[in-house]
Amino acid sequence: MKLITTTDELKAAVDRVSQGKFVTVDTEFMRESTYWPKLCLLQFAGSDEEGGHLVDPLAPGLDLGPFIALLDRPDIVKVFHAARQDIEIFFHLSGRTPKNLFDTQVAGMVCGLGESISYENLIRETTGHAVDKSSRFTDWSRRPLSEKQLVYALGDVTHLREAYRALADKIAKGGREGWIAEEMAILTDPATYGTAPDEAWRRLKVRSGSKKFLAVLKTLAAWREREAQTRDVPRQRILKDDALLDVASNAPKTVAELDGLRSIPRGFAQSRSGAAILEAIAAGLALPADAIPQIERSERLPEVDPSLVDALKLLLKLKADEADVAPRLIANASDMERIAAYGDPDVAAMQGWRRDVFGAAALEMKAGRLALKIENGKLKAEPVAR
Repeated sequence: MKLITTTDELKAAVDRVSQGKFVTVDTEFMRESTYWPKLCLLQFAGSDEEGGHLVDPLAPGLDLGPFIALLDRPDIVKVFHAARQDIEIFFHLSGRTPKNLFDTQVAGMVCGLGESISYENLIRETTGHAVDKSSRFTDWSRRPLSEKQLVYALGDVTHLREAYRALADKIAKGGREGWIAEEMAILTDPATYGTAPDEAWRRLKVRSGSKKFLAVLKTLAAWREREAQTRDVPRQRILKDDALLDVASNAPKTVAELDGLRSIPRGFAQSRSGAAILEAIAAGLALPADAIPQIERSERLPEVDPSLVDALKLLLKLKADEADVAPRLIANASDMERIAAYGDPDVAAMQGWRRDVFGAAALEMKAGRLALKIENGKLKAEPVAR
């Protein structure tokens, strides 16, 4: 089984798959010891060929440019399963997301195969094949890769071709292309993969609403994020979350004060990082009022009868089953509470195809014009006779 190790070989493989209408893509990566995911293997297969291609991104001198150019082509569908982490890799490499994306995990939800269906279950449901995932957690950065690893990796894209054809056909017959397009717009939005240091504080579990604390937390978290990105190490290697929160809470101004915090390792305050932390604290304390973060408090919803929420959940399950789509793709728990509390809330379930499938019926139920009933042992929703 040949592993592509040169740019010329990669370009030739890309040229071959570019003759078809779609290409299936998968990656193997590591990120336990890095900030950015380390791409260790790239797999892709075209729509009109027997086999697929395995690319070694760690090969000296190999340029992934030809494959990035393929991802940029709007005339070829790029098929991934659970694409978010794969796209993050390519976004980091190129600053762009793939054009004309199709995520088979999302498509599985649209086709009623359950919520966040795994690759193994997707292949079994759509093709009848069983796949061996025993090599999933092996060390993909070690060379040489074993024959077992390569067979496993290639199967991820060759099986995906058949699954894509089955899902695309079902979606087309059901007229649900627009449903998929809405979800793909989110996955291909560059904002989905943003790592702006000034927004890093949002990743932390914050309980205090103190302006001083939030100001220092913002600049500290931004410093840690920039350090992690520059050094390409996990955030926790720079400064652990609990230590960062402790420092923000106490806002030490001197080396001695920083050294006195129990969460700070001995000697850390005297290091280069210790000096940078004190600078970040000073910058936080100097932030103007309009630059200090504000904690978004949970909206206090009007009181509603819990039974109404339960009834709406039953209606959602019923309507999702009728439409053969995963309920979570239509509405989440927060949506259900807002639908129960407000007349016509601004939630996704009240927009587009989701409103057609469920939202409009939910409003009819709230207005007393639709009722749930059991008939022949099955739950049904029927208009209320007037």
